[in-house]
Amino acid sequence: MHYQPRPEDVRFLLNAVLDAPSRLNALAPFAEVDQALQSQVLEEAARFVGEVVAPINREGDEVGCRFDEGDVIAPPGFRAAYQGFVDGGWPALSAATEDGGQGLPAVLEAVLYEWLAAANHGFTMAPALLHGAYACLKHHASEELKQRYLQKIATGEWLATMCLTEAHAGSDLGQVRTRAEQQVDGSLRVSGGKIFISGGEHDLTPNIVHLVLCRLPDAPAGPKGLSLVLVPKLLPDGTRNAVHCERIEEKMGLHSSPTCSMRFDDATGWLVGEPGHGLAAMFVMMNSARLHVALQGIGLLDTAWQKADAYASERRQMRAPGPVPASRGNEPADLIAEHPAIRRILDTQRAWIDGARTLAYRSALMLDVAVHDADPKARERAQRWCAMVTPVLKAVCTQQAFHGASECLQVFGGHGYVREWGIEQVVRDARVTMIYEGTNEIQAIDLLVRKVLPDGGAAMSAVLLELRDTLDASREADADVQRRLAQLRYMGTTVAMAAHANPVLPYEVADDYLRVVALAMMAWAWARIEAADEAVATDGPGRAMRARAAAAFRRWVLPEFEMRLGIVKRACETVALTHSAAAVQPRGVAQ
Repeated sequence: MHYQPRPEDVRFLLNAVLDAPSRLNALAPFAEVDQALQSQVLEEAARFVGEVVAPINREGDEVGCRFDEGDVIAPPGFRAAYQGFVDGGWPALSAATEDGGQGLPAVLEAVLYEWLAAANHGFTMAPALLHGAYACLKHHASEELKQRYLQKIATGEWLATMCLTEAHAGSDLGQVRTRAEQQVDGSLRVSGGKIFISGGEHDLTPNIVHLVLCRLPDAPAGPKGLSLVLVPKLLPDGTRNAVHCERIEEKMGLHSSPTCSMRFDDATGWLVGEPGHGLAAMFVMMNSARLHVALQGIGLLDTAWQKADAYASERRQMRAPGPVPASRGNEPADLIAEHPAIRRILDTQRAWIDGARTLAYRSALMLDVAVHDADPKARERAQRWCAMVTPVLKAVCTQQAFHGASECLQVFGGHGYVREWGIEQVVRDARVTMIYEGTNEIQAIDLLVRKVLPDGGAAMSAVLLELRDTLDASREADADVQRRLAQLRYMGTTVAMAAHANPVLPYEVADDYLRVVALAMMAWAWARIEAADEAVATDGPGRAMRARAAAAFRRWVLPEFEMRLGIVKRACETVALTHSAAAVQPRGVAQ
């Protein structure tokens, strides 16, 4: 039951729903990237993922990585698969051609990495940071560093890591203690320890480029004093740098990806960007990684759904409720796919997959618009979309990956809990996506506290108005979405007002607010999917599947919108009542 990408599902969303070919053709670098070329790339990506990467997933999980006195050996088949990945030109697919990349749109890279994660999450962790490391160096590194490292990363010849976390600090990067000392030759000597470093050591590539967050001697305390330093495993002369892997973690999942504890003992490195501006440089990498983690969530949910759907289409248990068609004759049991409880699980997860895909692919399109559109206002709108939607997607897609995969395991009954069918691995692997690249709670706080409230909700309102303007109010479904978008715009203003009276409130309701935003945007996505299906007007299994998913979204998913909206509204009303009571309290009366 290996995962198998389905390019036809993706093509429908890209072409019929998002009009990706014409959007991309309007951007100068992609004027020649027509629908036929995009389709060819997707077909080849699906073949490579399905035939090369997916088959080594189970053995990778069972054997795992091996630690041998500082060296890390990848599971069987991983080195050959990664070399095929490099030879096929797949790493950093959207990197510029002058840097050795393919120069293709970001949305095609997004689809590739979604499929990779679905097929083999552990394998995908190896090249997962290439796109972020490339962007970081492209924007912030000196010309000398670019000449030495950029093409190696773009082509995947060398892999990269992101070294942030320290044992005492966790998500509080202001507590980072790793030090860097300036040398007379312009290099730095880095000393300290980092934990939870994905791919910190391995045998897939000869060199590993570590991007290390650290502190110069005269740096102030806190996050503003951090700098970013490039520390390679092998120095330019080929000698081994003073970078050591002390151990790899024994984990709940992702057994085929080494999560390393790293030690830097006066390791040689070079500054990336300006001193004290390490977080600004690092966030280029982190923001790119967060969209790709959202895509991991979508891919993991898709592989869980594929397994559950296939099992439900073969397993017979009891009679399903309702009349028995004469065509069934004397068959003693029905396929469990025909039972309402199982049908609800399958169709609901499908609703999350296609709705989230639509939003994630739109975000990937906006990445290219933000860079390449000739209209500065269009670039500004695209940047605003990515800033607002990235934390939403990272949080909601990864949460659904774990909980949705658990629901898909339920379809198997007891068979899902044993290793034979592979669904239990998906549940284990998916759990970490809610934690790394910024926990989902941090994503919610980032959205509400750092992005919505500072301007009173104006930027979020602008994003929602853009979505509203793509809808046709004459369609009942579109009118319903417009109403929800209006409610969400009003709610942003309400929370902003309540936050003045109680600054803690936004932190308390951030998760609920993010869910409201996600559900409203999912409703928009499904309105566009249904409109596209009506316009195309062709029958087939894909359309029937989407019709069931659309109905499931309205019945079983969208009602959460009112619940979450009510939670936020009630919290704001409570603050208003408390504030009003305090304002009229007579002096001298105990509060």
